[in-house]
Amino acid sequence: MNLMMEAQRKLVPEMMELMQERYRILKFVKMAGPIGRRPLGQMTGLSERETRTMMDLLRGQNLIQIAKEGASITVDGMNVLQALETSMEDWSGRTSIAKKMTQFLGIQSVKVVAGNCDSDDTSKNLLGMEAAKQFSAKIGKGKVVAVTGGSTIASIPPQIEKFSDAKNLLFIAARGGVGDVIGLQANVIAASFAEASGGTYSTFYYPESLSEEAHEAFRKEPSVLKMLELYEATDCVLHGIGDAQTMATMRNTPPEEQRMIRDRGAKGEAFGYYFDENGNVVHRLRTVGIQTEHLAEIPLIISVAGGSGKAEAILAYMASAPKQTILVTDEGAATEMLKMLVAK
Repeated sequence: MNLMMEAQRKLVPEMMELMQERYRILKFVKMAGPIGRRPLGQMTGLSERETRTMMDLLRGQNLIQIAKEGASITVDGMNVLQALETSMEDWSGRTSIAKKMTQFLGIQSVKVVAGNCDSDDTSKNLLGMEAAKQFSAKIGKGKVVAVTGGSTIASIPPQIEKFSDAKNLLFIAARGGVGDVIGLQANVIAASFAEASGGTYSTFYYPESLSEEAHEAFRKEPSVLKMLELYEATDCVLHGIGDAQTMATMRNTPPEEQRMIRDRGAKGEAFGYYFDENGNVVHRLRTVGIQTEHLAEIPLIISVAGGSGKAEAILAYMASAPKQTILVTDEGAATEMLKMLVAK
């Protein structure tokens, strides 16, 4: 925290609390706007009266504008958020947590957002906002972007704004989809990224649970060969991290295979690979997609996962994650992970 902010905190401590609250509300308006008073109050935990008072105050300062469809942030509001971001993150303690996590994990960086996905639905949206920010800032001259499925990665596209270089981006599925919710499949999410940023996408469908013979035959298909070439040329991966047993259940994995995964000590899952607490691969799906050997050559890897219940799963994957990885997580997961790391 800079000297001016620290002096203000000591002289008028209640001012920092109030500033943090207004900053948080303004950030929610940016994230979800245009948004009505009632849903904004639900997101922030304020009463309807408190929300109305806060919205009137922010509108009076020209930080938000209110129309029939709801409140949205103004240019002045965006400037205020940007100017205060570093100070607010320092004051909240999240910057300190992120630095400690980065040192423990030995990766490029860790970004920690407010809340806990296990108990606060808005935290997942904050994860999406931070991941979108990291992606837009660091993709540079990248061409091919692979994305996985899941609700966390699906929260990213709504927070991405179109940018000029995006027309050169091709979004692809990092591997086949999981589960029955179509909107959370990797192909659909890749299309959402393309639409949000102004890029293009290419679909790839691979049926799970193929026999070894069918898998080998499928790999020779022209569409698969084309996708394998794209995986070799991938410049960025955005992926989630799952709890091993939860993911096995979602995939309707046979009971004997689930027992095997559990007995081998699997804690986390990513890209169809199951990892133990030391980052060792103890099981993998027979699929076509991003392989662990690809990761070392991919310049930008953004891992996105939150919730205190996922702390063990995140650490399992991070134990062998490439050094160029950026982890975007929340306070719930980060705090729990720090406890585990310190206890080792």
